[in-house]
Amino acid sequence: MSERPRVAAVFPGQGSQAVGMGGDIARKSPAAKALFDRANEIVGYDLFGLMQNGPEEKLRETQFSQPAIFVVNLALHEAVRETINVVASAGHSFGEFCSLTIAGAISFEDALRVVDERGKAMQLAAEKAQGGMAAVIGFDAQQIRAIVEATKSRGGLRLQLANFNSPAQIVISGDSEAVRMAGDAMLEAGAKRVVPLNVSGAWHSALMQPAIERFALAVNSAAFCVPQITVISNVDARPYSSVEQIKHNLIRSITEEVRWHETAIRLLEEKLDLVAEFGANPVLGPLIRRLPDAPDVVNVSDAAGVEKLQKKMMALDETATV
Repeated sequence: MSERPRVAAVFPGQGSQAVGMGGDIARKSPAAKALFDRANEIVGYDLFGLMQNGPEEKLRETQFSQPAIFVVNLALHEAVRETINVVASAGHSFGEFCSLTIAGAISFEDALRVVDERGKAMQLAAEKAQGGMAAVIGFDAQQIRAIVEATKSRGGLRLQLANFNSPAQIVISGDSEAVRMAGDAMLEAGAKRVVPLNVSGAWHSALMQPAIERFALAVNSAAFCVPQITVISNVDARPYSSVEQIKHNLIRSITEEVRWHETAIRLLEEKLDLVAEFGANPVLGPLIRRLPDAPDVVNVSDAAGVEKLQKKMMALDETATV
């Protein structure tokens, strides 16, 4: 008997939210609806109602966007979980909690509680410092790092690389003035574009240091175990092999760079037949498609995406049994 097609599940993080997300999958999938209901009970407010009705400004706040994105990602996966053979997973930033959850490394309830604390801790940290982020498009990574270092040396400004999404898409994060100064310098040096991000804080930077204590307490209070499938950490681009490693990297992720490009390359070493991105907006799928020898990628953002993935799996299953 042939082995079922090997699927990797990937989950986006902050910025993938949208008002109305999850609505159609809640109506069409009882399993997804049950997950939304459980989430409301855990966080103690109508999280699903906020997803459906907004306002957008509130949903964008990290204390709400993180738990909302976490639940939507997993609800989309839950709707199709029985029909796919997930052998590996990775998530961008806190999207990694989705990977750890489907891998059996932490319960849905515990993971949501930790993500909820993460969002609240980061919101408080963001209110203590005037920080921002910008995506640098089409510019050499070494030059970006050099300009970041030069900018930091001027007046003790805080600035660093936050997300290495691909060689052509790198995000910087830090004091708002440092982000602006570095962006101007990069444009002058030949960057194709520098796009300020619509975020309320300097995520994955030293400005998030005040969030560490509260988040670490939540992580260390949760029950983790070794993942049952391969989960690649976005902090060091290596598979998790111990509970200590999971906790250590999750805490590091608050202030350190998301090494997504390396993570995705390592994920593709798992001899995959398909990659499925579960999230309200396609973020990671387009990046994976650009990698050499990438398998097919399906974006699952709603009920139509679930149906598309199910049909794709049926076709792959038929091919595997021929």
